[in-house]
Amino acid sequence: MALVIKNVTVFDGTGKPPWGPASVFIEGDKIENVGPSNEVPAPENLESAGKVIDGAGMFLMPGIVDCHVHITGTGNPDRLKQMKQGIPYTAILATINAKNTLEAGITAVRDAGAAFLIDVGLKRAIQEGLVPGPRLQVACRGLSITGGHGDSRNGWPPEIEFKGRYVVDSPDEARRAAREQLRDGADHLKLHATGGVMSEGDVPTARGLTIEEMRAAIEEAHNVGKKTMAHAQGSVGIKNAILAGISSIEHGFYLTDEIIELMLKRDVFLVPTLSAVHHIVEQGTEAGIPEYGVSKAREAQEAHIKSFYNAYKAGVKIAMGTDSATPFNYHGNNALELELMVNAGMQPIDALVAATSRGAELMGWGDKMGQVKPDFWADLILVSGNPVEDVRVLQNKQNIKVVLKGGEVVVDRRR
Repeated sequence: MALVIKNVTVFDGTGKPPWGPASVFIEGDKIENVGPSNEVPAPENLESAGKVIDGAGMFLMPGIVDCHVHITGTGNPDRLKQMKQGIPYTAILATINAKNTLEAGITAVRDAGAAFLIDVGLKRAIQEGLVPGPRLQVACRGLSITGGHGDSRNGWPPEIEFKGRYVVDSPDEARRAAREQLRDGADHLKLHATGGVMSEGDVPTARGLTIEEMRAAIEEAHNVGKKTMAHAQGSVGIKNAILAGISSIEHGFYLTDEIIELMLKRDVFLVPTLSAVHHIVEQGTEAGIPEYGVSKAREAQEAHIKSFYNAYKAGVKIAMGTDSATPFNYHGNNALELELMVNAGMQPIDALVAATSRGAELMGWGDKMGQVKPDFWADLILVSGNPVEDVRVLQNKQNIKVVLKGGEVVVDRRR
């Protein structure tokens, strides 16, 4: 299928200034040509077939890439309610989350751990066209130490046993667990290098998996050409993850100058997820969030913002990620993260780069996604308003007039 989008202002995802009026010619699932509108005319047969979109007065940019979501999660702070949902309900919920995400202009997401391998099934269903959703990379089950952030037993009596969790306490156990996740369909591995905010009984500064445990898992990922991500908030665990060979640091509450230098030296990404702490602090215990989570979030928020800014100014590669499904952090509201990054000191155009080409690079798709460029996937959004001047326009779904994924119009709000 061919399609032309004409008379648009293009933000190409690289950080170059927007330009136009431009036209983009799409053939099949890829961009065929991009150029001034007077140099990329729409063929008459496409005009007559209604395969030309006139984007006069609008912005065309790559679809948004969110590098940290939990596609099976709800955003509901009530842990008991979530546990009682059951697998079938959670699977249906995940399909709704995927639909809401795509309709918000997010055309690719990197999942950071899901329940019961639902992420693997959802990815296949999206690929086969059974349900709408973004391009999805999955982690299956995250690896945690006993009592660590990824141990779902935390806060529950010992006689209650949970299925679906994955706890390891030695390099050999970590290696076996990594192999199992990769066997089950993981595109990358999620490792818990520290404690966290919404895990009862630990703290963000606590060390999680050891260097040796993480290194064993990372070796298995690298053996099959796959990347890794570390839930890492405290300085000790962040440094351990980097030394073990991690691809990206998720959250990064307490980044020191030494850690930032290590990230630069080893080309490690930061996925800041400012939204997660923001919502917990904003909503508080009054909204039903446990006191232990609220107090930890409040304690970390200032350091989190400062760490993000310091990493940004130093030149660390930053990819947008929201941690969607943490309390009140709903799928489809992902674009708030851009505003929070700008409020923390990032230039709007750099925030958009983090949400497009940089995210694509982290996902290993930097040569085929995240830019408005010939031979790249035609994952694009047509926006009413100028996100380079005000990233908040992307939070209102009514401003996202058209969403294309693989050259197909999947959302059309022009009428």
